Amino acid sequence: MHIDKIEIHGHEVLEMMTATGQPYSKESLKAAIDTKFGSATSFCICSGGGMDAETLIETLWAKGKFAGTPDSFIFDIGTRCDL
Repeated sequence: MHIDKIEIHGHEVLEMMTATGQPYSKESLKAAIDTKFGSATSFCICSGGGMDAETLIETLWAKGKFAGTPDSFIFDIGTRCDL
């Protein structure tokens, strides 16, 4: 039996961040993603997919989705692409 790998949209990660209301570091966000979605989960965003959690975080960081420093940041809700 073949089971397809689950791919979660990055919006779910951003919603998780918003729901907690707490700042994250890159390391603590990866740990929270692994806990909530599983370490083997693949992620996609509007511009592409097939990312692991670390790549998703780096991609969202490069796209300016976070406000703060790499050691303490939040999702900048003003950058949400579905507004």
